[in-house]
Amino acid sequence: MVPLTVKNREWRVGRVRGAWQFAIGNRQFWITLSYMGEVRVMVKLSNVSDMVSVANGKLEPSAVRVVEADALVDTGAVRSRIPRPLLDRLGLQPMGHTMVEYASGQKEAVDVAYGVMFDILHRQTSDDALVLGDEVLVGQTLLEKMDLLVDCVNRRVIPNPAHPDVAVNKLK
Repeated sequence: MVPLTVKNREWRVGRVRGAWQFAIGNRQFWITLSYMGEVRVMVKLSNVSDMVSVANGKLEPSAVRVVEADALVDTGAVRSRIPRPLLDRLGLQPMGHTMVEYASGQKEAVDVAYGVMFDILHRQTSDDALVLGDEVLVGQTLLEKMDLLVDCVNRRVIPNPAHPDVAVNKLK
């Protein structure tokens, strides 16, 4: 244990099997720190144009282009992203560009794809997606639109407990 003085009191601090031990005099305290892990969720991506064609009777439901992916949930990202190979499998093309700013402060123009249907935990919404990276990323916009919350302790996405059966969007 290492001595540490806090407010004129002598503490001893040490780490044992992943937990921190603090001692003052003959009293000891144990604190186990858990580290934040990543949260992932299965997402079903569909081509909205295909879904409209089905609704208009011009396409069979089995012909809708769909991709399932294990997505990273990032509450620090406003927008969602899809890698180019998955976008190609959905038959979608980027229709424009937007400027993004990474956590490092670096800015870059990236492609944007429109007409993607996102299905997470049986809640659906259409949205645009940034085209970059090598995995699907779910950002704040999708979580808000689908009324989903991130349970960081259990590292999962859950429906808002106030609205467990249906997504509710606030218009205030």
